Amino acid sequence: MTAPARLHMGFIDLSGSLGRHFGSIGVALNEQSTRLTVVEAERRLISGPSAARAEKCLTTLCKALNVPDTLEIHIESAIPEHVGLGSGTQMSLAIGAALNAFYDLGLSVRDIAKVMVRGLRSGIGIGVFEQGGLVVDGGRGEHTITPPLLARMAIPEAWRFILVFDKRGQGLHGLQEIQAFQELPPFPRREAEQLCYLLLMQALPAIAENDIVRFGEVITRLQRSVGEHFAAVQGGIYTSPEVAAAMEWLAEQGAVAVGQTSWGPTGFCMVNGAGRAEALVDLARRKFAASDTLVFIGASARNSGGLVVVESL
Repeated sequence: MTAPARLHMGFIDLSGSLGRHFGSIGVALNEQSTRLTVVEAERRLISGPSAARAEKCLTTLCKALNVPDTLEIHIESAIPEHVGLGSGTQMSLAIGAALNAFYDLGLSVRDIAKVMVRGLRSGIGIGVFEQGGLVVDGGRGEHTITPPLLARMAIPEAWRFILVFDKRGQGLHGLQEIQAFQELPPFPRREAEQLCYLLLMQALPAIAENDIVRFGEVITRLQRSVGEHFAAVQGGIYTSPEVAAAMEWLAEQGAVAVGQTSWGPTGFCMVNGAGRAEALVDLARRKFAASDTLVFIGASARNSGGLVVVESL
């Protein structure tokens, strides 16, 4: 079972001023993922990174779905927790999808998300697990269970991401995240209207026409708007000042779509071409060599969703 990490590129309407709350845009990644295997066992056994989180997911799912938990789960790799890459949703969906296949339950991804209470604000993690690529969700309305997927587009093959990690910290999550949303001021209606237009009439056409510069302009604009709105509760447009400095420098080198995924502290940006991404990552590592907190890696978009492989004995 493979569940891809995702970049959360920003919300559209944080206050529901246009009738629906949130709405967001994001993209699946290849290089960061949660990979696990599930086999029948005489007793329950979970091993590997993020085993404690997997344990909670398995307990919740087996109880809700009324299936045995006498399974051996080995986690080969796990998305880093609370750094803005969707680790919680992807672990929940990965284990849920594995149980669905193992017990032949006939569940959809959204059935699993509902059981695990995922998608309370953003539907991006659900969307990338379903289909990969770039996804846009429609936020939450009065009767929403999980945010509906409005658009899904394949990212052009040559587009590459650069991720900047801060090894010291984690973004807001859990009760801290809930409290932060409660403390945020109202999001301006006019700004929500502008972001909706830019997303629909600029960013999505730019993907269709392979225009990374125009796409990047919209994402940077959206990121600045959301970052300024979050600044009061996360300490600035970026959670990590060190990541902020690195992202400013990367923008000066020509990177586009500059921002922070979710609550961070991970920053991201884009360039055109694998060679350009590799060269810029190498340059950044040398530029910030004195920092013992920053990690730079290149990444590519994953234009397919979560993968379940069933092997018969």
